[in-house]
Amino acid sequence: MAFDPNIPEPNAELTSAMFRTQLQGLKALIDAIPAGPEGPPGPPFANAVVDSVATVDPGQPAVVTVTFDGTNVRFSFSIPRGAAGTTGPQGNDGAQGVPGEVTAAQLSGAIAGTSNVTNSVATLDTAFADADLETVRQKLNELILAARR
Repeated sequence: MAFDPNIPEPNAELTSAMFRTQLQGLKALIDAIPAGPEGPPGPPFANAVVDSVATVDPGQPAVVTVTFDGTNVRFSFSIPRGAAGTTGPQGNDGAQGVPGEVTAAQLSGAIAGTSNVTNSVATLDTAFADADLETVRQKLNELILAARR
């Protein structure tokens, strides 16, 4: 199973067996390389620190600067901001963009015809002796009251 640098031949049919043989041959070559002496340990690495994040003009490239001070890997980022978007739709007050505060009359008009059916649903006013049923009664009343407006 020796590695053959002439495989695959031009226009040869490629098979998994051929690739497996080539890869096993390469591994055997790598394993045969004698290991050298172990080098000294590198400097300790304890932290990654972000020193700065800056916003640059649209269209400018994003840039990351990385330095190592012997203990910390330090990052500085320059990130382009997005281009200005289009103006939003006209608001109720005639101004561009999202309208501001809503008056009580506008709110009442907007919710007219919604969920007023629950206003006629009575709460359960008689307490139950069973603690579990009483808990259910209280939660049901809470739901009825929350659905009202």
